Amino acid sequence: MSEPLLRSRGCFVCGVGNPAGLKLAFRRENGEVRAEWTPRPEFAGYKGVVHGGLSATVLDEAMTWACAVASQRFCYAAEMTVRYLAPVRPGETLTVRARLTANRRQRLFEAAAELTGPDGRPRATASGKYLPIPPEALTGMADDFLGDAAAFGLPAGGG
Repeated sequence: MSEPLLRSRGCFVCGVGNPAGLKLAFRRENGEVRAEWTPRPEFAGYKGVVHGGLSATVLDEAMTWACAVASQRFCYAAEMTVRYLAPVRPGETLTVRARLTANRRQRLFEAAAELTGPDGRPRATASGKYLPIPPEALTGMADDFLGDAAAFGLPAGGG
């Protein structure tokens, strides 16, 4: 079963209103968070190869959502390790998948993610540690979400 996750207006990765953004639509599926991403040509670092920082950004966002879905807490990245396995090419449709691997008493979350190409081969993998966002920092965040973010500790009525 696949369940779409919240979208935001302004997020660089999942925001629908960010003109420079990637506009990924994450969903919960079989205990993981997933999305498809087709990098645009202007994302190249070397000619014909997407800049690794963008792949890392997509992996980070997927792990953030994996932590949020599993813990019902929005999180910030504290540490992230990326391993690049093969070049990502502009125009190829990739799948990013992430899952929570450890919940340390709701105080620290660990996650893993993988970015695979259309051939199913991994292009990059990542692991990360995430900290829950303190309640006082959540004020106003709900306004950026399309839909109700109450399940993630934000005030109801996002939008």
